[in-house]
Parts: sequence; structure tokens; C-alpha cells
Amino acid sequence: MEHFISLYQMSVKEIEEVLQLAKNFKEAKYRLDRELFIANLFFEPSTRTKSSFEVAEKKLGMKVLDFTPEHSSVTKGESLYDTAKTFEAIGANALVIRHGDDDWSEQLGSNLKIPVFNAGAGKKEHPTQCLLDLYTIEDYFGYLEGLKITIVGDIKHSRVAKSNAYALERFGAKVRLSAAESFIDDSLPYPYISIDEAAETSDVLMMLRVQHERHETEEQVSNYLARYGLTVQRERKMKENAIILHPAPINRGVEIDSRLVECNRSKIFKQMENGVYIRMAILTTILKKWGIINDNDLKKC
Repeated sequence: MEHFISLYQMSVKEIEEVLQLAKNFKEAKYRLDRELFIANLFFEPSTRTKSSFEVAEKKLGMKVLDFTPEHSSVTKGESLYDTAKTFEAIGANALVIRHGDDDWSEQLGSNLKIPVFNAGAGKKEHPTQCLLDLYTIEDYFGYLEGLKITIVGDIKHSRVAKSNAYALERFGAKVRLSAAESFIDDSLPYPYISIDEAAETSDVLMMLRVQHERHETEEQVSNYLARYGLTVQRERKMKENAIILHPAPINRGVEIDSRLVECNRSKIFKQMENGVYIRMAILTTILKKWGIINDNDLKKC
């Protein structure tokens, strides 16, 4: 059984099953009738993803093993592989990993005997964020096919953009991109449009954080909101039922006017809420496929 590294591994049907399971978890409480240990190995800073995974794990009744790289043997030169094997050896039943390397999963090889969940891979992929975005959009509109969805912002450095564009297209959405010239990623096969066209024609505006830590100069983001971001003036031209998403953290006043973060059409904090149920769903789905749990282990409270 493969680890959960990419949505490329999953069929549309399998993704739909995860979305439905997340809905079930949102509507009723479930716990695993089995002792399981899980380690969240975050080698990059995280608030939402790490906390969301931990809440999901604890809601399911898992015991979470503590790990912070700066207080671990990573500071002594220990590799990702040896860290993972250590947690496997001491009894972890699964690992959730975020790492700055685009292809960190390749370092693990095929020697791990417990499932690994991708919580973010460099600039390449963020599959659970993608799942919670799909869930949030479908929960609001009731469907995905035919929706005009524009991903706006730092496309070049965004793992969220890459995961979402691919998945949304598979579900029949019309994906467009909007970015400042220096943030364009020509490897993605989707059309680029201006932020003004995006605001006026999209059903969903998926705003992205300007990743200051990956930029060499502040000149790249000078006067960014007025030129490329979602201003109040642009929001007023959006379709009546159009919504705003953002994976966060948010640079208020940079990619989006602060007044729009919690406006009526913003689903930004709803995304965060939905992330818990999506992560409960993907955890249980993969653990079942590995034979670590079965249907009888999941008890309704």
C-alpha cells in the first residue's frame, strides 16, 4: 500500500469517498476503539496544518507523539529517514510529515512499514489542503463541475496552487491563474488572466499568500495589493454568490484587503474548520487500507 503523498495516487471516486467521510465526521462524533500512536514530524513552521492534524488525531482517540526539530537529533545531523525509522521503531503507527524539500518522500524509500501522510512538500504539493478546499467549495455550491475557479497570487512558490489546480480540473472545474509576472509558473498548463478579470468572472477566488521568505527582494511585492491583490473595489465587482478562499497564513493588506478576510463571502475560517474533518477522513481511510484499523474499530460516540 502506498503512503499518502499525492492526490495523483487517488482516483476521483476515492477522493469523493474521502469528502463524504469528512462530511460524516462533521455530522457525528466517532472514535477509534484501538490504541494508536501517531507522530507529527514538522520540519517547517505550521499553525493550521499541524494543529488541525493534532485535533483530528485526538478526536479519533489517537495518542500524539511530540516532536520539534530544534529539540531533536536533527540538530545533530540525523536524517529524515532515520528520524522516521526511529518513530517506527518505538511504536508509532503512522507519521505525518512536513518538510521543505519538494521530494522528501523519496528519502524514505520503501523500508518504512507504517503509513506516511504528506502535510506539505516544499513548493510541490499540499494534498490535505487541496482536499479541504475541494470540500469547502463543494459544500457551498453543491458541485464542482463547471465552476470558474481562479488561483491568485504567488503561483511560482505555492504547493497549494499546484495541488489544487490539478485536482479541480479532474472534477471538471475551469481553472485559471492570476499572478504578478515574477510569480508566474509556466510549467502549469492553465491560462493566466488579470486580477480584475478574475474578480469579475470567477465563482471562486483562491487567494495565495505572498511568500516573503522565498523572495530575494521586497521590490517583488511593492504596491502588491493595488496591482495584483483583492481590494475592496475588486470584491464589489465579484459575482453575487462568488466566494473567497485562502489557505493562510494571510498577509493582511498584501494579497487581500484586511476588511475582506472575514466578509460574508469569505470562507477562509470555514476552510480551517473543514480541515479537521478532512484530516480525520484521510487518516482513517489510509489506516484502513494498511490494515491497521477496520470498520469495527470506528465507533460512533
